[in-house]
This record gives sequence, C-alpha cells and structure tokens, in this order.
Amino acid sequence: MKIFLKEIFEYTYTFNSKVIDSLLQSKDAIPEKSLVLINHTINAHEIWNSRIEKKDCKTQVWEMRPVINLKKINEANFQNSIRIIDSFNLEEKINYFNSKGEEFINTIRDMLFHVVNHSTYHRGQIATDSKVHGLTPLVTDYIFYKRDNL
Repeated sequence: MKIFLKEIFEYTYTFNSKVIDSLLQSKDAIPEKSLVLINHTINAHEIWNSRIEKKDCKTQVWEMRPVINLKKINEANFQNSIRIIDSFNLEEKINYFNSKGEEFINTIRDMLFHVVNHSTYHRGQIATDSKVHGLTPLVTDYIFYKRDNL
C-alpha cells in the first residue's frame, strides 16, 4: 500500500505542478475560477497533512495565494506526504476537526487517499473551466501519467 500511495502522490504532485505551470503561462488570461480551485486544492493538501501530523495549520481552505507561490507549497506538500507515508502506520485512526469545526475520525490511509482524489476532482474542474474560456485543458488522467512513466 505504501508503494502505491507514493506513486499516486507523485502523480498528484506532477499534475498539480503542470496545472500551476499552465496557469502561470496564461498570465492575464487565467480564469478566476481556476485560480480559486488550484489554491483550494493546494491549501487542502497542506491542511490534510497537518491534520495527520496533529499540527496547527494557519492556512485557510479557500485562502488565495499568488500562483507563483503555489509551486513551492505543492513541493512541500508532496515531500510532507511522502514523509507521512514512510513514518506513520497507515491504519492509525486520527481525530480531527473540519473547517466547520465538526469532529471526525479516519485512518491515515483514507485521509491520504482523499487528498489524491480531491486533487483529481478539482483538476477536472480546472480543465472544464479552461475549455469554457477557450484555453486548451491539460490531460491529467492517471493512466496517461503511467503510460509516460513506465
């Protein structure tokens, strides 16, 4: 399981980076919704890592940060997730509070998988938003990543 999680986090990191690069290249033509979604995706990843590590996180889930800063944050999120995978028992249950203050309990494995699934979902929304605004969306499907990285 740990090997697979590392692979899907590499995939997530790679395509989040490509989306950020694509938005940076679009400069003034970046659709606002896409900016909100990529920020949310990167912020949520940081927040989930913090929940697993039981650390305080000042980042807000819908906080807007300059796109140029997201590359470094994405890299840090990836490195932290890999460290978590290497260091923690994936079956350990974590108590945490969501952004509404509601308490939940999930395994680290499920929390990590959620990060990947959440990122994939929002990259799909960004692709749709790009298309609506006349931009060519990136293909970020997992199988395309695997075909290129065998």
